[in-house]
Amino acid sequence: MRINKYLADCGAASRRACDKLIEEGKVKVNGKPAVIGQEINTDNDTVTLDGIKLVLSKKNLYLMFNKPKGCICTRNDEKGRKTIYDYVDLKERLVSVGRLDYDSEGLLILTTDGALVNYLTHPSNEIPKTYHVKIDGEVLQSDLATLRAGVEIDGVKTSRAKIKLIEFSDNISRFEMTIYEGRNRQIKKMFETIGKEVLFLKRVSIGDLKLGGLSRGAHRELTPLEVNYLKKL
Repeated sequence: MRINKYLADCGAASRRACDKLIEEGKVKVNGKPAVIGQEINTDNDTVTLDGIKLVLSKKNLYLMFNKPKGCICTRNDEKGRKTIYDYVDLKERLVSVGRLDYDSEGLLILTTDGALVNYLTHPSNEIPKTYHVKIDGEVLQSDLATLRAGVEIDGVKTSRAKIKLIEFSDNISRFEMTIYEGRNRQIKKMFETIGKEVLFLKRVSIGDLKLGGLSRGAHRELTPLEVNYLKKL
């Protein structure tokens, strides 16, 4: 098995992110630094990440987590900020499917299934993710049309988006917005292109899998039907 697939199947990260871990020298095979593309024997070779031995999970774990504001999606933070793993402290090496910013909240999928992480985060699969967004002030219909059609962020145009006004009151616009890619701070940057500031951002669903009434900071296991749905999105 290729080393990046083994790492992903162990829940370390997506395959692409695993290649980066290998490049950074964090992965060793039988005590020696791993190289990208290396084949390993899953029965006899010992693979470590940051000195911790990785073992293929016999049964993958799939969780839904309601990320609160004020925490990040990495395992450790050099600034000492809270991470999602302060809320979900399990022995399994869970990986988040995509990320939410420090000041954003809502639905995250956490799993040990590296193949699912890779599938749901790969841009070509265009997995729909829906958010509730609060904007300071009123947004013109012409500006919404611009966002729906795609705007340029960091030199690359965004794909299509769905945006529906839920309410406008007290000079605050509330929208439901669905995007089909997952760039860094994408929704905030999209609204910045029309001169608007995002005051609140919450992911409420991935496809038809909804956050529902799960409390902030709480998690639950996905049902077999929900897992099967995600694999076929």
